[in-house]
Amino acid sequence: MGPSAHDICAVDYLHFQMAHDLVILGPHAPIGPDSGTATQSAGGRLPVPLTAIQALAPSHAVETAHGVARVRDVVVTPALQSAVDALAQQYGVDVAIVDSARRLSDFKLVAMDMDSTLITIECIDEIADYCGLKAEVSAITEAAMRGEIKDFNESLTRRVALLKGLDASALEKVFEERLQLSPGAETMLRGVQALGIRTLLVSGGFTFFTDRLKAHLNLDVTRANTLEIVDGKLTGRVLGEIVNAEVKARTVTEVAAQFGATPAQAIVMGDGSNDLQMMAIAGLSVAFRAKPVVREKASVAFNHAGLDALLSLFRR
Repeated sequence: MGPSAHDICAVDYLHFQMAHDLVILGPHAPIGPDSGTATQSAGGRLPVPLTAIQALAPSHAVETAHGVARVRDVVVTPALQSAVDALAQQYGVDVAIVDSARRLSDFKLVAMDMDSTLITIECIDEIADYCGLKAEVSAITEAAMRGEIKDFNESLTRRVALLKGLDASALEKVFEERLQLSPGAETMLRGVQALGIRTLLVSGGFTFFTDRLKAHLNLDVTRANTLEIVDGKLTGRVLGEIVNAEVKARTVTEVAAQFGATPAQAIVMGDGSNDLQMMAIAGLSVAFRAKPVVREKASVAFNHAGLDALLSLFRR
């Protein structure tokens, strides 16, 4: 889960003497009628007994609202970290440990991966389905996202080559019939945009989809790979520089600078190993329904909450 990024052995001891908030985030989907043990809140139910949350920091009050519980100004210790991990696993919730002094408005940019982060699908896998190769392409995609294939350029080139000859109309079908936004995506984007935070969609996927999402969601900047299309058919090639892990990180730095910010003022959201470099330079990294290697290194992991949980991480 997310707080494991605050590895007690890897971070200076003094960091853990600073005040932090524990934020317990309920699942995005409704959990059904109150069983009498769940913590009530104004906007939903958190499937954790209040007593279990209080036990994390007995001398601190617990605030609940909208399916979120907050314990303010705790000092993180190895024992607390272990208790937090156990609670998250037992109740199927996400627990974030955040700097008590930080506010969402301190950030200037939210940068997002597209496939399996902002949207629920891997577009290349769905495109491959139209030429009967989804299983083969999906296997390569999954291995690449888990970090088992180290060369993203090579894995993308292999997958795109399998699409050679496919009618380009398949792209429109994927967009219209299969592409769905991840839970909480639109709410999250409206919330950060209302604060004046700029948005970047940076993807190892394709411009066909990022361009349409940019228009639909009023995103500031997008960057992705361009599929070559000749005479209405995919050629099996990508045009120009491939957007790999290094390019993603460089894009975050460049776009942040474009808006007068540094990477430390960026929030980066991703799910796969090719997101790790841009997550590493960010002020806050969010692993969304992510592969284990990404969850381990992220500041926060949303395994159950929607993307809109970002709006609840920090105090108002």
